[in-house]
Amino acid sequence: MLKPTSLACTLSIALLVALGPLATDMYLPALPGLTGEFSTSPGRVQLTLSLFLAGFALAQIIYGPLSDRFGRKPVLLAGLALFVIASVACALAQSIEMLILARFVQALGGSAGPVLGRAMVRDIHGPRESARVLSHIGSAMALAPALAPILGGYMSVYLGWASIFWFLALVGLFGATLLLLAIEESAPEEHRHPKAVKTILGDYTRLLRDPVYLGYTLTCTLAYSGLFAFLSGSSFVIIEYFGVSEEHFGLLFLLVVVGYISGTLTGGRLSRRYDYRRLVGVGALVLLVAGGGMLAIALNQPGQVMSIVLPMMLFMHGVGLVMPQSMAGALANYPHMAGSASGLLGFTQMTVAGLVGVAVGHGYDGSPVAMALAIAVTGMLSLVVYLLLLRHPTDNAESG
Repeated sequence: MLKPTSLACTLSIALLVALGPLATDMYLPALPGLTGEFSTSPGRVQLTLSLFLAGFALAQIIYGPLSDRFGRKPVLLAGLALFVIASVACALAQSIEMLILARFVQALGGSAGPVLGRAMVRDIHGPRESARVLSHIGSAMALAPALAPILGGYMSVYLGWASIFWFLALVGLFGATLLLLAIEESAPEEHRHPKAVKTILGDYTRLLRDPVYLGYTLTCTLAYSGLFAFLSGSSFVIIEYFGVSEEHFGLLFLLVVVGYISGTLTGGRLSRRYDYRRLVGVGALVLLVAGGGMLAIALNQPGQVMSIVLPMMLFMHGVGLVMPQSMAGALANYPHMAGSASGLLGFTQMTVAGLVGVAVGHGYDGSPVAMALAIAVTGMLSLVVYLLLLRHPTDNAESG
């Protein structure tokens, strides 16, 4: 077994957390082609993303309490098994309806990785150190969305879109084997106890009444929703509007991920000097500036793809600052129910992001405006939430 605080264990957890982004991003280059493959509309194809997010959200509020009761490892293994089975079903889908359903089930399994991975980090490293570790995990797992669209683009062109899901099934199987053989249970025995449904609902009510938890959860949610707006619209905007090939789409997506990596690295470095509340505020300001800039450009009918990619790089730098720090802030005061706190955060994050994705998909009119508008609004709201709930420390806030 790996030592819980070792780099190898941290990277193993990062792989499990990365299953969600990998399953989301790898088949982005194939989305425009699926409209022809299944003779359907872009909005309907986009449901394979938004309903994936719905499944991701729903499962997290279940996985959290289950892991607080039975431990992280057995619950995570069950989720990975479901992910592998559903990935195979995606590869074998013969209609868009079958693919949408299989993607929903795939999300039910895949969401175990992020929600329980965050809880494992909190179990192992505590409140302050978890902010730094989550930032470094964010940097490591950024390799998934960085490389996934590139690999997915070539696989879609040369092997067909179904090959992407066969690959995801293999990754899930590898992750399950790694978890079973190399990673120890992280949830302390004294924190594991049966919970009635009434108690679980009471825990969630307590979390929602905590303005600090709510502030960190909403800033994380809005940052991710801006990212998901880009995921939902970028393949159509970049491939159809700007005329970029599927293979080259991944290279442009890589530039956007570089912005995210730079944000997580900056957050990890500065977390030793500044508490995560301040870093979340700086990140929210970056989101506002970048989102507003992209919308202004989009409204003027841009002719160059980099006019959209560059402000998105800046936006992703803000996402890289906000998300790991806000996750650590949300979980800091709840070691006894880190699974439930992580699950509610994930549920909120994925639900809102899914709704934003639906709006972008149905608002797409052949231009970048709908996507840019969603990114600008989420950036603005993230700063509003920070100013209302997190700007001034409270008795419950973790000062770091």
